[in-house]
Amino acid sequence: MTTFRDKIGNIGFGSMYAQFNGIALGSDEAYQKVLSALHVAMDEGVTFFDTADIYASAWNTFGQNELMVADALRTWSGTAEQKAKIVIGTKAGITRKPGEVWGRNASVDYLLRAAEASAGRLGVSKLDLWQHHRTDPSLGFEEQVQNLDAVRQRGIIEHIGVSNYSAKQLTRALEILGTPAEGGIVSIQNQLNPVYRQELDVLEVCEQYGVVYLPWSPSKGVKELDSVFGAIAADQGKSTHAVALAWLRSLSPTIVPIPGVTRVETVLDNLSGLDIKLSDQEIAEINAKLPATLPMDAELLGDQPKH
Repeated sequence: MTTFRDKIGNIGFGSMYAQFNGIALGSDEAYQKVLSALHVAMDEGVTFFDTADIYASAWNTFGQNELMVADALRTWSGTAEQKAKIVIGTKAGITRKPGEVWGRNASVDYLLRAAEASAGRLGVSKLDLWQHHRTDPSLGFEEQVQNLDAVRQRGIIEHIGVSNYSAKQLTRALEILGTPAEGGIVSIQNQLNPVYRQELDVLEVCEQYGVVYLPWSPSKGVKELDSVFGAIAADQGKSTHAVALAWLRSLSPTIVPIPGVTRVETVLDNLSGLDIKLSDQEIAEINAKLPATLPMDAELLGDQPKH
């Protein structure tokens, strides 16, 4: 039986920054450069690509990034068989309204509409992976999880995932929706990188139940950590980013990093990190040099359900 982990391999790419930061919006040439980076990743055998309905340059271009990822797959020169292996993950649960008013909504009606809209933008009848982006503080946690189940039962998603859940929340969600082996939650997408290591207990839950951990912002802070990764990078003949990615993957076999894709050069550099095998001594040296973890993001704390 092919598992979700089998389908997505050891690395994926996220494209949020391509439009959040305007990288792909300056001109058609800039847009095509991002598509070229996505195409190179596909050419290199990468099969997982992450997006979200909220990834857009403005509230009134909601879904912009999903459209770009769909365009990248459509224009890729791969065969029909190769294209069928591509897994696109998207997310819903964060809202944007006129005036850039941001919010959360995990009501069943909203999530159903959001999933259906994402499927339309991606041009598919069934979403490969649909993830609950953020919890909604206005609803009880278990009610939100039941609402995810309602979306699943509608038959428009192949796999269900969650994002920005604590270890306790993930455990309870698995109890309600089931484990990967039971057709339940297959992945969680939380922040994890050299400067943010707040929720390592989530990894333990993932390892126990076979859930894939998709770290967002996996390279955060690496530019400022040459003292941590530089010597090993020089020895390996690799970049500090590639070594940092190897360190991240060393934390758990459940981890599948999803660095951002904006340029061909960074795609190839990130892929080179898969070739690095750090020794136990090198991992210990890195861990000893890492700065204290950043605190829990205030926005995440504010999203926590009241009960």
